[in-house]
Amino acid sequence: MKPARTGSLLGGHGWAAGPTLLSSLASGTAAGTTLVIARGAGPREFGHFTLVLTIALIVAVGMLMSLHYVMLQELPRAEPADRPALVATAFLSTLALGGGLTAAGALLSPILAVPVGVDARTLCLSFALGLSLALNQLTEGLLRGLKRYTFVATLKLAVAVAYLAGSSFCLLVLDIRDGEVYIFALIATNVAFVLVAVPSLGMVPRSWSWTSARSQYRLGAYMTVIAALTGVLFGIDVIFLNHWAGKGDVGVYSVYNGFPKRLLGVLFTDGIGLVLLPALAVADKPAVMRRIARITPLVAAGTAAVAFAASTVFFFLLGGGYPYSLGLMALSSLGIGLHTVFNLYSVALSMDGVRGARLLVGCLAAGAPAALACLAACVAWWGLTGALAGFALGNAVLVAVVGTAAARAYRRTDPPRRPAAQQAETERVEAQR
Repeated sequence: MKPARTGSLLGGHGWAAGPTLLSSLASGTAAGTTLVIARGAGPREFGHFTLVLTIALIVAVGMLMSLHYVMLQELPRAEPADRPALVATAFLSTLALGGGLTAAGALLSPILAVPVGVDARTLCLSFALGLSLALNQLTEGLLRGLKRYTFVATLKLAVAVAYLAGSSFCLLVLDIRDGEVYIFALIATNVAFVLVAVPSLGMVPRSWSWTSARSQYRLGAYMTVIAALTGVLFGIDVIFLNHWAGKGDVGVYSVYNGFPKRLLGVLFTDGIGLVLLPALAVADKPAVMRRIARITPLVAAGTAAVAFAASTVFFFLLGGGYPYSLGLMALSSLGIGLHTVFNLYSVALSMDGVRGARLLVGCLAAGAPAALACLAACVAWWGLTGALAGFALGNAVLVAVVGTAAARAYRRTDPPRRPAAQQAETERVEAQR
């Protein structure tokens, strides 16, 4: 069957405009809250906040095991009568696995904290935040799989506004500068989202199924490997910087690097996630890869320019507590541009099922050692500047690897199809012969 055209697919997604707008507003409000915390708490406390969040995002991958992606595929295909069992299996499995890992992390935190380079309390907070993030992401995936788009977007916006209001009150009225307060507030908002959303899932706890759980985890295995590799690759920079420089530099680095990455997250989650992913799933993959290769310079340059401009606004809003440097901003923008290109390849490959996922895992495994070596060396030698340079170099390595591999794997070998009428006439003439 000939792949559908992207344009025709996008034409039937007018329903996504409202949920996309609400979800984007929610993500923008959450990013604004982070900006408020960064300005009010100062570089050191914001660096601690960033460190806990970074570790939490990594451990959340192991707790969630990509079941939110699995449910986005399985729930729309399932019969209505089977959906409560799928929801119960995914939710209770994640709660059990995440709760177990959190308990183990708390018990072993004095031992695990040493190689990570943090104290035991920081590690415990990271596991607690990771569990709340995993349940939050799963619940959102379940609601989207059940096509509750407007409800989930509205709830996200309400929770984001509450987090912004609470954080602003603590900073401006109570004058609380302790970064841990805002970590606990973030955990509370994630839990509130889950508690409000759970009654809408139609979950029947007794319908949990071992067979269904095994099937779900098998489907999520490839995406989990990808998420784990990318989580380490794009999260360990903060851990390296905390080890070789300090929490103050981590806070400044988060403004240069973290905020632009969050803006990209809004684009890929709330834009591509709702509209473009279905189009990519049925598109002609060799053609998609050729288009990506052609537009790579434009994508890199465009997102670098946007990141540069956005970072300038961030620093203006943050005031004098964070040093402003054109050179550092240029390095940051270069890294963000290359990171966007890698994300574009990653999304396109992920939408090609097992073949694309296997290729992406292979690319990450091949490129990770060189990327991590560049990052570690740069951070150890040059601190904050090295972290930005290492992020750019690491992404350049990954783009080179995945671009080359995709070009080879998706090189079209079959001849172009002739029009149906011409094909039929050819077959008729050959039959007569």
